[in-house]
Amino acid sequence: MQLDISPFVACTPEETVYPGVRLYTVSYYSQDLLVKAALAVPEAYFQEGACLPALLYCRGGIKGVGRVRPERISQMAAFGYVILAPHYRGNEGGEGRDEFGGADRHDVFAAFEMLRSMEKVDKGRISVYGFSRGGVMALFAAMECKGVLSCVVWSGVSDMFLTYEERVDLRRMLRRIIGHPRKQEDAYRDRTPLYRIDEISCPVLIIHGTEDENVGVEHAHKLADALTRAGKPYEKWLAQGASHLFVGEDIEMYTRKMFAWLDAKA
Repeated sequence: MQLDISPFVACTPEETVYPGVRLYTVSYYSQDLLVKAALAVPEAYFQEGACLPALLYCRGGIKGVGRVRPERISQMAAFGYVILAPHYRGNEGGEGRDEFGGADRHDVFAAFEMLRSMEKVDKGRISVYGFSRGGVMALFAAMECKGVLSCVVWSGVSDMFLTYEERVDLRRMLRRIIGHPRKQEDAYRDRTPLYRIDEISCPVLIIHGTEDENVGVEHAHKLADALTRAGKPYEKWLAQGASHLFVGEDIEMYTRKMFAWLDAKA
């Protein structure tokens, strides 16, 4: 059985990297821009009568840094989830310009609608996941997209002002794309989900390494504190000694625990 590609403008099969999971590159429109995403689909999707949960995967980084890894989204799809991972505008041949959490968040919102349009995706079981910079994108999706079941923020940014302070190596890029936080304060505030956390209407899972050198664990604490003040349900899992990229037993264990958490929200 072939994939129903009707929600997308284009769909190109890619080489399989994980048993039982098919990979595609898809194109779709976001604010009149043709953008691209990676799609990982478990074989169970192609069985008659299938109705699977889905996870909207928000990548980190920008351009070649933090790009979507086929191995990672395939590993996730093997848990029985359809995984759609936007590359964001201006990346991987997509039109437009990556704004690092600005208007490019609409690429995530549009991808959510693509998942809702897929024939065998359970529309009541679509969650959102954000890694690193993707934490910002995922949190805004949890605010803006009607019907998001739950939100996972893994090693995620929650405060763009803090990112500017802690990442000296990114300041040139941030000034080029967003500006200086003292001169363009509104632009940084607009990209910081903490100021709108009361708009989240789904449970949030925070996963963060205590020794994260790229996105300090303070982002996790700030997010948890904001959710507490807003009275929103959440869990915070701190991985002792883990850095930004979990490795070995840590990534396997926390991935399994994360999907158990997602399954329990259905």
